[in-house]
Amino acid sequence: MVPFLALVVGFALSRLVGLVGVDALDGWQPALRVGLALMFVTTGVPHFLPGWRRDMAAMIPPALPAPELLVTVTGVLELAGAVGLLIPPLAPYAAIGLALLMVAMFPANVSAARRGLTLGGRPVTPLPARTALQVVFIAAAVAAAIS
Repeated sequence: MVPFLALVVGFALSRLVGLVGVDALDGWQPALRVGLALMFVTTGVPHFLPGWRRDMAAMIPPALPAPELLVTVTGVLELAGAVGLLIPPLAPYAAIGLALLMVAMFPANVSAARRGLTLGGRPVTPLPARTALQVVFIAAAVAAAIS
């Protein structure tokens, strides 16, 4: 739920800042990119925090190799994508890359929900809610990419 709140609050505050005169945020798309960037920072940083990292590695479907490496790679991609969203010429490419990354990572969320794992000491989001959130996140990334 924290990533969803980061997206919504980041978008709303950025949009308000744009409405009061900050030209760089004067539009729904730049504000959406800021909201997405904030969301990916909140999801990317935990990839490098020991307890969270261990939980994320456990989420990786058993059929995939090197779960620790996959956690590192996805964390780096999330943080790099967040930065890319804030650089206008790179933003559409970053948004599409992040949408594809979310599609690629979804099996880990399914695996975690089916196995009843925890993330940061709390149960992972149940699969129906996680699926709905994933659709919203991917749709937001696609919307951020379209110019």
